[in-house]
Amino acid sequence: MRKFLALLVLFITTGVVMAAEGDTAAAATTTAFFSPGIAMGVAAGLCGIGQGMATSAACEGIARNPAAVGDIRTTLIIGLALIESLALYTLVVVFVKS
Repeated sequence: MRKFLALLVLFITTGVVMAAEGDTAAAATTTAFFSPGIAMGVAAGLCGIGQGMATSAACEGIARNPAAVGDIRTTLIIGLALIESLALYTLVVVFVKS
Protein backbone atom coordinates (compact mmCIF):
# COMPACT_ATOMS: atom_id res chain seq x y z
CA MET A 1 0.00 0.00 0.00
CA ARG A 2 2.83 2.41 0.82
CA LYS A 3 4.53 1.75 -2.49
CA PHE A 4 1.25 2.36 -4.28
CA LEU A 5 0.75 5.72 -2.55
CA ALA A 6 4.33 6.76 -3.24
CA LEU A 7 3.98 5.87 -6.91
CA LEU A 8 0.63 7.66 -7.10
CA VAL A 9 2.11 10.87 -5.73
CA LEU A 10 5.10 10.53 -8.05
CA PHE A 11 2.90 10.05 -11.12
CA ILE A 12 0.60 12.92 -10.20
CA THR A 13 3.40 15.41 -9.68
CA THR A 14 5.54 14.38 -12.64
CA GLY A 15 2.62 13.84 -15.01
CA VAL A 16 1.77 17.52 -14.95
CA VAL A 17 5.31 18.50 -15.84
CA MET A 18 5.76 15.88 -18.54
CA ALA A 19 2.44 16.73 -20.21
CA ALA A 20 3.55 20.28 -20.97
CA GLU A 21 4.86 20.49 -24.49
CA GLY A 22 5.77 24.10 -25.04
CA ASP A 23 4.61 26.07 -22.05
CA THR A 24 6.87 24.84 -19.28
CA ALA A 25 6.22 27.94 -17.16
CA ALA A 26 2.55 26.99 -16.84
CA ALA A 27 3.47 23.42 -15.94
CA ALA A 28 5.91 24.62 -13.30
CA THR A 29 3.24 26.92 -11.88
CA THR A 30 0.72 24.07 -11.77
CA THR A 31 3.21 21.77 -10.10
CA ALA A 32 4.17 24.49 -7.63
CA PHE A 33 0.47 24.95 -6.87
CA PHE A 34 -0.31 21.27 -6.17
CA SER A 35 2.97 20.05 -4.64
CA PRO A 36 2.67 21.77 -1.24
CA GLY A 37 -0.83 20.41 -0.76
CA ILE A 38 0.26 16.90 -1.66
CA ALA A 39 3.27 17.16 0.65
CA MET A 40 1.11 18.35 3.54
CA GLY A 41 -1.45 15.63 2.88
CA VAL A 42 1.20 12.91 2.88
CA ALA A 43 2.86 14.30 6.00
CA ALA A 44 -0.44 14.59 7.87
CA GLY A 45 -1.51 11.10 6.83
CA LEU A 46 1.75 9.47 7.86
CA CYS A 47 1.82 11.39 11.15
CA GLY A 48 -1.71 10.18 11.82
CA ILE A 49 -0.65 6.60 11.19
CA GLY A 50 2.35 7.05 13.50
CA GLN A 51 0.22 8.54 16.25
CA GLY A 52 -2.28 5.73 15.96
CA MET A 53 0.44 3.10 16.22
CA ALA A 54 2.01 4.85 19.23
CA THR A 55 -1.32 5.13 21.01
CA SER A 56 -2.10 1.49 20.29
CA ALA A 57 1.26 0.37 21.68
CA ALA A 58 0.78 2.53 24.79
CA CYS A 59 -2.67 1.05 25.42
CA GLU A 60 -1.26 -2.46 25.08
CA GLY A 61 1.58 -1.61 27.45
CA ILE A 62 -0.79 -0.19 30.04
CA ALA A 63 -3.05 -3.24 29.73
CA ARG A 64 -0.10 -5.58 30.33
CA ASN A 65 1.43 -3.60 33.18
CA PRO A 66 -1.03 -1.20 34.88
CA ALA A 67 1.63 -0.18 37.43
CA ALA A 68 3.64 1.56 34.68
CA VAL A 69 0.85 3.94 33.66
CA GLY A 70 2.79 7.10 34.58
CA ASP A 71 5.95 6.18 32.69
CA ILE A 72 4.07 4.98 29.64
CA ARG A 73 1.85 8.09 29.58
CA THR A 74 4.85 10.43 29.83
CA THR A 75 6.71 8.63 27.07
CA LEU A 76 3.56 8.58 24.93
CA ILE A 77 2.98 12.32 25.28
CA ILE A 78 6.60 13.12 24.39
CA GLY A 79 6.45 10.77 21.41
CA LEU A 80 3.15 12.24 20.17
CA ALA A 81 4.59 15.75 20.44
CA LEU A 82 7.61 14.73 18.37
CA ILE A 83 5.41 13.07 15.75
CA GLU A 84 3.17 16.12 15.54
CA SER A 85 6.19 18.39 15.16
CA LEU A 86 6.99 16.62 11.88
CA ALA A 87 3.64 17.72 10.46
CA LEU A 88 4.19 21.25 11.75
CA TYR A 89 7.64 21.41 10.13
CA THR A 90 6.05 20.32 6.86
CA LEU A 91 3.43 23.05 7.25
CA VAL A 92 6.16 25.65 7.80
CA VAL A 93 8.02 24.45 4.69
CA VAL A 94 4.78 24.62 2.68
CA PHE A 95 4.20 28.22 3.74
CA VAL A 96 7.82 29.24 3.12
CA LYS A 97 7.91 27.66 -0.35
CA SER A 98 4.50 29.04 -1.40
